[in-house]
Amino acid sequence: MKNTVATILEQKKRKDKITMLTAYDYSTAKLMDEAGVNSVLVGDSLGMVMLGYEDTLSVTMEDMIHHTAAVARGCKNALIVADMPFMSYQTSVYDAVCNAGRLMKEGRAQAVKLEGGEKICLQIKAIVESSIPVVAHIGLTPQSVNAFGGYKVQGKDEETARQLVKDAKAVEEAGAFAVVLECVPDKLAGLITESIHIPTIGIGAGAGCDGQVLVYQDMLSMYSTFKPKFVKCFANVGEMMTAAFKQYIEETKAGIFPGEVHGFRMADEIIEKLY
Repeated sequence: MKNTVATILEQKKRKDKITMLTAYDYSTAKLMDEAGVNSVLVGDSLGMVMLGYEDTLSVTMEDMIHHTAAVARGCKNALIVADMPFMSYQTSVYDAVCNAGRLMKEGRAQAVKLEGGEKICLQIKAIVESSIPVVAHIGLTPQSVNAFGGYKVQGKDEETARQLVKDAKAVEEAGAFAVVLECVPDKLAGLITESIHIPTIGIGAGAGCDGQVLVYQDMLSMYSTFKPKFVKCFANVGEMMTAAFKQYIEETKAGIFPGEVHGFRMADEIIEKLY
């Protein structure tokens, strides 16, 4: 069944948990789609897990379009959401609409995601009015890592908790059809989920959200530089890959690979004529 904005909204009403994973390439997206994930997020996290940057700030529109288009070719049923990278929407409402349009036209995304609450509601409203679905993102917003002074849990005191509730209600009113809550205390995330009509998708925000999202390299232990507290390892694919690479190296050097079964045959008499 094809996942759409309408089906995602319906899942909240039915209390059917929404599943979302990041993907950045065709083959991974295809596997996720075949597994039945509701939504695939082409996150600007690709800057860290695919391009080797220290943060997400260096990711460009061209990066996002390139990877989103690859993911779109791999998905038949999952709803494809693409991150709008740093400074692609903060500069003006005009830039926000134009860049969101590029992700839809060139990247073949089906929705875009913006970081921020009340401060970006004008951008959200304009993008939605241009017939582009929007997912909002509040709490720990990685594009604001320098302003936050690092990757820290948000909303732990009364003032910031109240602001997050206001932000969630504001992005809903502006037209977002869902909101990601990142690194928010479980009880606060649950309160926000009950306070708004659009789905909440948590990452480090507890089980009370309407859905969950994870970076796939994290859940498969493929990205070992830093492991957030909220990540569960569902399979140690990183170790499996390293072991396979080492075995390939050993067998190639020892002359075990390629074996006879991996080659192609021809008639001996033809070879003899070549001498």
